[in-house]
Amino acid sequence: MSTLVEARALSKSFGKTRAVQGISLTVAAGEAYGLVGPDGAGKTTAIRLLIGALTPDAGSVELCGINLATDPDKARSSAGYLAQRFALYTDLTVQENLAFFAAVRGMPPGAVQARITELLGFVNLAGFENRLAGQLSGGMKQKLGLACAIVHAPTVLLLDEPTAGVDPVTRQDFWQLLIRLLAGGMALVVTTTYMDEAARCQRLGFMHSGRMLTTGSPRALTQAFDGAVLELTAAPLKQARRICMQDEDLVEAVTFGDRLHLRVRSAAGPLQRLPAALAAAAVTVTQLRPIAPTLEDVFIALLAAPPTP
Repeated sequence: MSTLVEARALSKSFGKTRAVQGISLTVAAGEAYGLVGPDGAGKTTAIRLLIGALTPDAGSVELCGINLATDPDKARSSAGYLAQRFALYTDLTVQENLAFFAAVRGMPPGAVQARITELLGFVNLAGFENRLAGQLSGGMKQKLGLACAIVHAPTVLLLDEPTAGVDPVTRQDFWQLLIRLLAGGMALVVTTTYMDEAARCQRLGFMHSGRMLTTGSPRALTQAFDGAVLELTAAPLKQARRICMQDEDLVEAVTFGDRLHLRVRSAAGPLQRLPAALAAAAVTVTQLRPIAPTLEDVFIALLAAPPTP
């Protein structure tokens, strides 16, 4: 597969804040690359560097083989960008928004209407073309934003937390559209804090404090997890966590809804010791079992690890 996005040793600082520190990545045609990290990790700065909305202090970006610094207009012509706070024109209709962005992207006037009709069908907004954008639901605005970002049929699409703040059904619908774009050979770079979305990407980069902590496929990252994970369902949960934290093999205990994920150096010892220790503390154990580590477990372990110099 051909490489459509390549970033080499990108760095960007704002005053004394080192927002991005030497990150590199490549994305091939038909591949989704997820940038994952907590708020303030540098994900938005990284994606703005990739589209040329910010100029790096060091490093380089190529989009479809074109250097972003030496030929920015040509490089950006092959890319679509959906910002976290994408601004639709609320006093324009769906049709008018798409026509406006088509004009901004320099599409031939004779090709615009056919493309708009195609996109309305693609994002399931056919029949809403005359509705004001400001009167759309959150999910429909999101779909219109995506349509505006790809109106010029780019081969690269950069999305900054495109599903932040929307319900799970809307997120699922949006990702089904992205999967169809991937099937057509588009390269995607998407930032997200949702691990279920991260699992849909072929490769991930975990960011923290501007650094890329690790990269790899979701499967490779979970297989490389250091240690084991036990899942504990018990009550009261706060007391259960306190008792678990005293076990010699326990590294961390993290609450996942009504249960705990216990990161342990090895599973055998805690599986033998914890039931008795919890019972002695009047904790009722419903279940204690080893489970495969999730991306959430990997993410939390990475954030808990000592920073590299």
